[in-house]
Amino acid sequence: MNRSRHPVAVSAAAAVVLAATGAMAGSAVAEPATGAVATADKSVTHEENDRVPEGAAWTQHYFPSSDGSEVELHADVLLPADLAEGEQVPVILSAGAYFGHSGQTDVEDWTHTGPSDRFNDFIEGTDLFDRGYAFVMVDTRGFGGSTGCLDFAGPGDEADVKAAIDWAADQSWSTGAVGMYGKSWDAITGLMGNNLDQDALKAVVAQEPIWDLQRNIRSNGVPRTTIVNTANAYNKIAELPQMPDDDPRYLANAAYEDDNPMCIVENLLGYQNADPESEYWRARDFAEHAKGTDTPLFVTQGFLEWNTEPEAMQEFLENHEGPQRGWLGQWDHVRGNDRVEDGRLAMGREGWFEETISFYDQYLKDVEPSVEYPNFAVQDSNGTWRAQDSWPVTDSAATLPIGGGSYLDDGAEAGPTDENTFVQWSEPLEQDTRITGTPRISLAAGGYGDLMVKLYDVAPDGNAVMFDEQVSRVKPGAMGFDLKSTDWTMAAGHSLAVEIGTIQPGGDWLKTPAHETIQVDDVELELALDDPADDNGVPGERAPYLDTYLAAWSKELPIGTPSFTVPPARG
Repeated sequence: MNRSRHPVAVSAAAAVVLAATGAMAGSAVAEPATGAVATADKSVTHEENDRVPEGAAWTQHYFPSSDGSEVELHADVLLPADLAEGEQVPVILSAGAYFGHSGQTDVEDWTHTGPSDRFNDFIEGTDLFDRGYAFVMVDTRGFGGSTGCLDFAGPGDEADVKAAIDWAADQSWSTGAVGMYGKSWDAITGLMGNNLDQDALKAVVAQEPIWDLQRNIRSNGVPRTTIVNTANAYNKIAELPQMPDDDPRYLANAAYEDDNPMCIVENLLGYQNADPESEYWRARDFAEHAKGTDTPLFVTQGFLEWNTEPEAMQEFLENHEGPQRGWLGQWDHVRGNDRVEDGRLAMGREGWFEETISFYDQYLKDVEPSVEYPNFAVQDSNGTWRAQDSWPVTDSAATLPIGGGSYLDDGAEAGPTDENTFVQWSEPLEQDTRITGTPRISLAAGGYGDLMVKLYDVAPDGNAVMFDEQVSRVKPGAMGFDLKSTDWTMAAGHSLAVEIGTIQPGGDWLKTPAHETIQVDDVELELALDDPADDNGVPGERAPYLDTYLAAWSKELPIGTPSFTVPPARG
């Protein structure tokens, strides 16, 4: 997912459309250097084109989507260069927006065309071709060499994913076993593939996906800046000029958005659909559509994500009935193998490529793993890793009446004496207690406006870390909503603080404060609790982003009079 974090003002739809369409013009790229161009019948190796990974033979193909439309999809296929005639291999498929030949999100410094290098790290890290796999990159509609209007992971993209899986399974060089791999947008298409429940799809690896697009774009009725920023970003990708030495069919397909300017208008307006019950958003609720699916699934999720937040993850995993694996922890929008500037792994755990290729070997080749990997490797807020059979694992659940209060919905920063928030405090915890899963809050509101809930882990000296938050529109009456999923251990003697009030600056929500005082009563907080004393530890280091987060989201919060108690977690 591509998200800008800079707030923008939302104007009338027509003005936004004009601004968006005016910003999409691309410039021509430089004349290419010599590089052989593949076709369906002519394969090209690394020696003929240095953009082709070593050990691979590149071909290009076109095929229709599965929805009966005129959409034509483009695929870059990388086969083992030494694949014998008649030999078949399983396929790792990635489908999405980022495989255009000129660049992933913008025009890059290529001098000639060739397949995208988006997942060359995966190809090299797994020795994919030596291990006997094909890698296929499919441009979903509107991107790269595919025609059609971009569809923001809707029914059109779903039809493209279905067509891509079927096409990859049916090729003469394919065993018929397909796995999907991706991060962010192409992790979303992996979830879509799971939800299609096709026999040919044997396994999905999805790093940092979005589990329900509506909840990511609009938080309980409060829009994020993504309703404009993300739409503009993908409209720009759809209109990127491709390489001058691309084949004529590719270039003609890539010009589709230029020839059909309403595509980007419709895409932008889709993001601005304010009805959560509309068919537009229902089609994009991947957690709901996961009910009854059973494709083996390997996911990663950062609990501190700022881009593809942990919303609806628990619902998806509960609805999915197949084998599940995951790396979950305290990081941001990174891959399992990413490293920070000083060389430390961004997630903190070694062995991403070894584990993912073992996962594919198991489900695409029926090769039993030589290593017993945990179903879930989870890093909690103290930076330590543990193994679990599923996520979340809870010892007990608690519904805590925490009292009420009132606040002025003014959209301003909250201070110790401001009237725009109120805070309720727990008694100091008796023992170390992990808050896991998806907290939920319910309340009775006495007005119209915006509301923000924040959970703080507060040390005895008043140092407080905000570890979960959510916002909502409010109107008079009873209401409830989920916060983000979390995995946060509070030390004995610390207090849980629940702050309720106006939506404050610093996030990416487009708030519309009512400038009225809103009464909030009958507040209850539902928590899933786990005792960390019985953790089954596994190797792994502290994610570097955790310290960045702690520095950014800590503040002094004078401890007030307790109004509720967090019970010990007991099995």
